[in-house]
This record gives sequence, C-alpha cells and structure tokens, in this order.
Amino acid sequence: MGNDPMDGIWGSGLGASLGVQEVGRKVAQCSDRTEEVLAGFHAIQLVDWESPAGQAYRDSVSLQAVAVRRALDRIREASAAVAVHARAALTADCSADGRI
Repeated sequence: MGNDPMDGIWGSGLGASLGVQEVGRKVAQCSDRTEEVLAGFHAIQLVDWESPAGQAYRDSVSLQAVAVRRALDRIREASAAVAVHARAALTADCSADGRI
C-alpha cells in the first residue's frame, strides 16, 4: 500500500467512488438549475399580450420549455447512472480484493 489515504482497507475503489460521487453532485446541481429555468418559463409567457405576435411568442417559449424538459429528463437519467457507477466502483474494488 502506498501513502494515498484512499488506499486504506477499502482500496482505491473509495477514491474512484468519491470522484464519481463528486460528478454526481455536479450533475444534481445542473438538474436543480434546469428546474429553475423551467419554472422561469411561466414568468415570461406574456399572457396579457393577446396579439398574434404574442401567441407566436408563447408558442416559441412553449417549444423551448419542451426541449428543456427533455434535457432535464436526460440529466436525471445521467444522475441516476452516476450514482449506480459510484456504488459499483466501491463494491467492485472491495470484492476484488476479497475484503468483503
């Protein structure tokens, strides 16, 4: 074993798991920010603007909201995959060493 504090009884899997967890935290932050953007779409609808231009604007905003919602769904899927990967990195390293 080296001097790396991550090379304790859990092996290097802990370091990999922590690194992947950090990526997961950043992906979760991105998800939170994306939800804020979606919430903001309602505020910019200009519902009092009843002209054809107002309707065209609302249609455009709605299309953008749909695209952001789809992106949010993909971000959530990525977040779940990262969490699974973090657990797998720790478990695989520990079981490969015969420690658990």
